[in-house]
Amino acid sequence: MISPSDLEDWREARLVRVNSVLARALPEGELPAGRLLEAMRYGALGGGKRLRALLAYASAEATGADDALADHVAVAVELIHAYSLMHDDLPCMDDDALRRGRATAHVVFGDATAMLAGDAMQPLAFSVLANAPASAAGRIAAVAELARASGAHGMAGGQAIDLANVGCTMTEAALRQMHAMKTGAMFEAAVRMPALMVEAEDATLTALTEFARPLGLAFQVVDDVLDATADSTTLGKTAGKDAKDGKPTFVSLLGVEPARELAAQLTAQAVAALSPLEGAGRRCGRLRALAIAMGKRGH
Repeated sequence: MISPSDLEDWREARLVRVNSVLARALPEGELPAGRLLEAMRYGALGGGKRLRALLAYASAEATGADDALADHVAVAVELIHAYSLMHDDLPCMDDDALRRGRATAHVVFGDATAMLAGDAMQPLAFSVLANAPASAAGRIAAVAELARASGAHGMAGGQAIDLANVGCTMTEAALRQMHAMKTGAMFEAAVRMPALMVEAEDATLTALTEFARPLGLAFQVVDDVLDATADSTTLGKTAGKDAKDGKPTFVSLLGVEPARELAAQLTAQAVAALSPLEGAGRRCGRLRALAIAMGKRGH
């Protein structure tokens, strides 16, 4: 059993590691296009919880992938996540001026440069995966996984559903489906890609998938609770914006306390899904501890 202090020590060490490898992966120098590279580094290196990267490292421990391979997965998912935030904050999307406790990229660099910086992060993420120290089959499977998770059947599709339902009331089933795409798909990819890279057996991939799906949904439910109950300083972004913008959330549909109960149920479901792996002697302690810690964010 991993204690909270042990998890925190591991988390801090992994944050240092992923921030270092992410900084090395981002291009530096001068371009005729002006501040594009600066905007990319601003968007990708400006803090954040790095939860997707942490899940990738924890999954690597559970599947026997080494740190060098996990670095590539962690950087790739963080690049895709950072691009999505830069685009999400644009005036044509959620129009937000605060992200990770500082001005959003389009406020600093202008709309066009922020958009292009996000565009440039996407191919960079796939390039990082393509150069991972894994077999050709493992790299191809990971690239396909990230493409699925970030495209029309994943994050981008979920965002489109979100935008189309501003001011509308969604059923719980529809809300779950939207966030399974918008948020959950990238959690699933972060957990599955290390296993795909080492060509893990189907049973391992199944268990990891059944862990990640409820975990991604639990994360979003907790985010909805925090948006309704925390302040902007705590969140690092504009608090209460979902309600102000008329976005359907688990809090607007269920209320704060029922949403917290749902997050707890989903977290327990995720943890239970690891049981087959633990029985097979896998090192799943980090995955379990991360899931529990993420579920407690809204309390």
